[in-house]
This record gives sequence, C-alpha cells and structure tokens, in this order.
Amino acid sequence: MFGNTSTTGTNLTRRSFMAALAGAAACGLAACGGDTGGSDAEDASATGTIAPESASTTLIVFAAASMTESLTKAGELYRSVNSGIELSFNFDSSGTLKTQIAEGAACDLFISAGQRQMNQLDAEAEKDHEEGLDLIDHATRIDILENKVTLCVPSGNPRSIESFDQLAEHLRDHDLLLAMGNSDVPVGQYAQKILAYYGLDEEELAQAGCISYGTNVKEVTAQVAEAAVDCGIIYKTDATSAGLEMVDEAVEEMCGRVVYPAAVLKEAPHHDEAVAFLEFLGTPDVSACFEEVGFTPLAE
Repeated sequence: MFGNTSTTGTNLTRRSFMAALAGAAACGLAACGGDTGGSDAEDASATGTIAPESASTTLIVFAAASMTESLTKAGELYRSVNSGIELSFNFDSSGTLKTQIAEGAACDLFISAGQRQMNQLDAEAEKDHEEGLDLIDHATRIDILENKVTLCVPSGNPRSIESFDQLAEHLRDHDLLLAMGNSDVPVGQYAQKILAYYGLDEEELAQAGCISYGTNVKEVTAQVAEAAVDCGIIYKTDATSAGLEMVDEAVEEMCGRVVYPAAVLKEAPHHDEAVAFLEFLGTPDVSACFEEVGFTPLAE
C-alpha cells in the first residue's frame, strides 16, 4: 500500500504484521480487552510486530476530533493483539493538529479531516503547500475514511428545520442561529462552502448574530446537543455518536467529498510501528469500528 516504507528499526512488513494479527485473532484475541499473555505474545514478538514487554513502545497519534470515539475503539482492538504497543491519542481540530506538528510536536501518525491540512505538511502535495513544510512521509500517505456533512438539530427540533434549503431561507431572513466550525478547521470550511453554494454572505450573517462558531466539531456538536443554537453543520459521525437528529445531508456539489487522509511523519519516533498501525486501521474488524458511527472506510 505504501511502497517502500522501510527505515531503521524493526523493518515491519504488511505480510508479517497481518500474519501476527491473524494468529492472534485465531486465539480469541480480536475482541477489545483480550488477554495477550503467555506464548502468544512471545510468538507475535518474534515476527517483529510486537515490542518485547521490557521495551514497550508508545505511538503518538494526532487525529481529527471527529474520530475520537471510533479511533479510541480501534485502539483498544490494537492493544488486544499488541501487548508491547501503547497508543497516545491527541484529538483536536485538524488545523490545530497541523500547527502543533509544524511547531515541532512529537507525532508518529497524523489523520486529518481534510486534505488541506495534510497538504500543508507534505512537500509532494500538488496544492496548499504555501508554507513549504516537508514533514510528511508521502510514501505512507493514504485516504483512509470518508465522512458526510449533515444538518443537525436539538432534541425535538424546536424550529422544525427540515433541510439545507430551509436553513438558507431562515438565514436570509436573519431569524435563526446556526452553529458551525471556525474557518481554520475542516468542518467549518465545509460549512463555508455550503453557505457559498446558497449565495449567502458568511460575514454579514455573523455580524447579524446568525452564526455561532466552534473551534472544532465537538464544540459545534455540543452547542446543538445543548440547544444553545437552532441547528448546526457537523459530520455524520459526530451526530451519530452524540445521538443527534440529522435532518439533511450535504451532497458533493455543495461542499465536495469529505475525505480523511492519513500519513506517517518523516521524523516519527516510531516510523515502522506507525506504518503497521496504519495498515491495521484498514483491516475488516477495525473498519467495523468506523462504520458504526457513519464513516465509509477507504483503505481496505
């Protein structure tokens, strides 16, 4: 999948990793929280996929906030078959994560909710590379998931909002409060495209008090869940996880496709282990974790 990803260290391969994973699954370790003790752990360690217990490795994963629930669950699955690997997740807006990486934060794997934030770190990206950063191992970069942008309402839908078309009418009349992400986060950028699709002036609406902003999708989701706004534009996955009512789903012509790229960092402290974890995220059992909340896996 990634071409030549070998670096110094354990020289992991997809074949050896998947062989170890299959062996562990056969022993009943595929469930979250399974026991990896005894000879199973020793056999897996011999393949190079699991670090010895005396040398536990912690992978640092920066991921879009919208992946919090699903990636946390996927991480539990991974730990159940890799006793020598720990996972440290940093969930936030893709824009914030990109900035942290650019400023030198230690990170093994970055999963963004938008291509722009990944492109800004990738010297081989065809666009959005105005900062000239060269931090992504382009050979490992893949599109891992697809999400959808939805219009959600508080419990009971007090304003009886039924569609993006109706949302646009209310906004033109200045009689509704919409929650959306800031302009530096993907969920906000998708919302901006939807407003532009309807010919709405975001700045004018904000000045009229019709827009409430959030620094990431979780903040926008919370505003809707707490009925602090009349509706919000968030991802399908966050609406599903929060149990919110989705009244409409944006089509591609409104805001484009919502594709999540993932890549290992060039200076990843644990490059090969990060490649192995990224491979793991494309396996069927893990794909189910993402599908449960509304993602469409792309990396199988």
